[in-house]
Amino acid sequence: MPGSGKSTLGVLLAKTLGFSFIDTDLIISRRAGKPLQAILNEDGLEQFLVLEEEVGSTLECEYTVVATGGSMVLSDKAMTHLAAMGTVVFIDVPFEEIERRVTNITTRGIVFHPDETLHDVYRQRLPLYEKYADMTVPVRPGNADIEMTVSMIAQAVGLDHRRATFSTKTAKLNKNKKLHGNYTFLT
Repeated sequence: MPGSGKSTLGVLLAKTLGFSFIDTDLIISRRAGKPLQAILNEDGLEQFLVLEEEVGSTLECEYTVVATGGSMVLSDKAMTHLAAMGTVVFIDVPFEEIERRVTNITTRGIVFHPDETLHDVYRQRLPLYEKYADMTVPVRPGNADIEMTVSMIAQAVGLDHRRATFSTKTAKLNKNKKLHGNYTFLT
């Protein structure tokens, strides 16, 4: 979902882990030669989703934190590919907080049909975020500090903050999945 903080969190986690960072929205925009909202306005929602699926299903990287657009989760093909490459992290932000953060819904490049509200989009995507997530990081009032959230994610993936070392041996995943050198952020 827009406003969840995945791009900001992704950059900070990448720095913490010593990884690269990729934002798939920027790749989509670059491939189309225009901003996300212009793609939606000029080419339409379906063409945007085709381009997004192409980016998500062909992305190749190692030791990289990937922030996806919130609608990437609508593509099983893309999500299957991203999940095979690494750990998928769901940044679970309550709708009320997302609504507070997102004030530019019609100009931000958010994928939704004209008759849908932000709440409709949230209700549609939440089960998909939960389905594809290897780990969920709840961001709630009181623990919404960005550095605290990065620390929670780093601990969950096995980073010893004091030594700044990363160990795949200490990582715990809720699907007993092999830990790879990539982290994909959802929401």
